[in-house]
Amino acid sequence: MILLGLTGGIGSGKSSVAQLLSARGAIVIDSDAIAREMQAAESPLLAQLVERFGDVLNEDGSLNRAQLASIVFPSPENVKALNAIMHPAIGKEMSRRLDEQRTTNNLVVLDIPLLVENPRKGLSGVLVVDIDTELAVERVVKHRGMDADDVRARISRQSTREQRVAIADRIIDNSGSLEDLERQVEDAWHWAQQLPAAAPDAGSI
Repeated sequence: MILLGLTGGIGSGKSSVAQLLSARGAIVIDSDAIAREMQAAESPLLAQLVERFGDVLNEDGSLNRAQLASIVFPSPENVKALNAIMHPAIGKEMSRRLDEQRTTNNLVVLDIPLLVENPRKGLSGVLVVDIDTELAVERVVKHRGMDADDVRARISRQSTREQRVAIADRIIDNSGSLEDLERQVEDAWHWAQQLPAAAPDAGSI
């Protein structure tokens, strides 16, 4: 197994890179996607969120992410509480999916937004999607309808561009067109194929 860490800040286009790598045959283990699965209606984890943060549900019983975000992100204490609920569960599921791949020859991508804050052992390489901060804000406002100041506040709570670039073995600059992004991902795909196999404990914290 070749194990590639993938990270990038909000609005960087990291998810697009993950999708392009998946289309080329990579096995993507996406921490955000796992979180959404574990927060499904009537799930034990969703019940914990309601117990801690109050009524953060839509009428159909699903999680109202915008409401939860408005409660959590302004408060460091609430962020800590959310992480205490979510991180162990997400980590356990990521480890399970990773264990399924250890004896394969697959290129496995660990898609982790907070890879700087939560480094992983034994990765074959780290791919960072980089973008100018204001361009990231502009894209998130346009595509997700979020408030620009809210986006900037979230960015301020993440690692800096410089910190992400510092852990990169390869950088994808997503400031250009989709065609430019696809070309860079194709190059990164070929680069990743040549990386060494991951260590036996690869992916652990």
